[in-house]
Amino acid sequence: MKSCMHLLLFFLVLIKTTSSQSIITTLPGYPGPLPFKLETGYISVGEHDERHLFYYFIESEREPETDPLLLWLCGGPGCSGFSGLVFEIGPLAFDLATFDGSFPSLIINPYSWTKIASIIFIDAPIGTGFSYSTTSEGYVISDTKSTSNIYLFLRKWLLKHPKFLKNCLYVTGDSYGGKITPMVALEIAKGNEAGLQPRMLLQGYTVGNPLTGEKMDINERISYFHRMALISDEYFELAKSNCNGEYVSPDPNNHKCLYALRLIKKCTERIYESHILEPKCEFLSPKPTDLLSSRLFMEDVPVDFLFLTKQERPWCRNYNYMPVYIWANNKTVQEALHVKKGTVTNWQRCNTTMYTTSAYEIDVGSVLQHHQLLNEKGFQALVYSGDHDMTVPYLSTLKWIRNLNLTVDERWRPWYVDGQIAGYTEKYKNINQAYITFATVKGGGHTAPEYKPKECLAMIERWLSLVPL
Repeated sequence: MKSCMHLLLFFLVLIKTTSSQSIITTLPGYPGPLPFKLETGYISVGEHDERHLFYYFIESEREPETDPLLLWLCGGPGCSGFSGLVFEIGPLAFDLATFDGSFPSLIINPYSWTKIASIIFIDAPIGTGFSYSTTSEGYVISDTKSTSNIYLFLRKWLLKHPKFLKNCLYVTGDSYGGKITPMVALEIAKGNEAGLQPRMLLQGYTVGNPLTGEKMDINERISYFHRMALISDEYFELAKSNCNGEYVSPDPNNHKCLYALRLIKKCTERIYESHILEPKCEFLSPKPTDLLSSRLFMEDVPVDFLFLTKQERPWCRNYNYMPVYIWANNKTVQEALHVKKGTVTNWQRCNTTMYTTSAYEIDVGSVLQHHQLLNEKGFQALVYSGDHDMTVPYLSTLKWIRNLNLTVDERWRPWYVDGQIAGYTEKYKNINQAYITFATVKGGGHTAPEYKPKECLAMIERWLSLVPL
């Protein structure tokens, strides 16, 4: 007992010198005091604490002492946690109706997940949002390094916030964050098994529109195109019979397969990947020659280019992101958030340079085994997909879940919000009663909470409360 206390004191001393935090009561653009408790800060990780991860923490607006604690991981890789906060599940949003290109106003999101849980939004990996490194080597990152950094971040954060050690913990994320989520959850499970301090009360995890294995996810787009009437029966059968199930990297000498894929590309290249019903932004840089080899990273456009084209082009979703560039790059805002001066000169919603410059290494091809191990260890999982997302089609997500060879506990059925069908769900279990709940979000895109916030709040609240969707 004495040695455990010494260990805890050692960590407390350690994090005192390698982290900082501030309580934020007001923010530029929001009228009056914030109606929730917001904290921002840095936690330093790395061999020499050279990597400084920035976070936004919002306490549950209900019962923070007993409500779950969520760690939210955005996609990209390289998309700021603030993007998740204002565009997906956080309590703030930009007032798009009044935005005219000047300094934007903030409004309350009535469907924030902070209504039922406390949430840590993290800028990870290093180079994302306001996170930074004091060395150039610190910006060289990978799936495994990012996972290790996030795990150490969470250990240090909890030691600095010991009152949340007793709260049930869930790792949550979407898009590329849906790939890192099971990796972090497994690290937590292994750390608990090894007796590392602090012990975390991990109960499970959630992933939305999740990348699981890039090749597998992209490969399933062909079936999705057919299911959603984007390609004809003829084109689908032509590809199916000639490509031998290999659409991402077909044999270059298989001319019948290549011909079929060209026909499919012509039908789908002008479809907006994140939501097939919305207009595709014409100013986005062109995709690679082969549609099916495109990376699953979030796309973004420089704000100055958006302004130049907005008056001349029809609306597309990227225009919704314009206010955040103006807001987050404002010096008064950064002072209010207690961002360290000079550490980030150009804030980006999604930092695409980390993978265009090969600073980010994809060293884990698939996380299917991570899901398998977490299920075997007894952790619960919620896996959801916006059914109009073709970036990571729901068919690929459903396919890997079924490949885990679990027992179907509840067959495919609709789930409802306000008497209307909000999507469809299916539930799986192993022999130890560890469940994976799969749900589609009807009309949702990539990612679902941005398009269907009300339905997604109902979904997560029911799942965390252990009641059927």
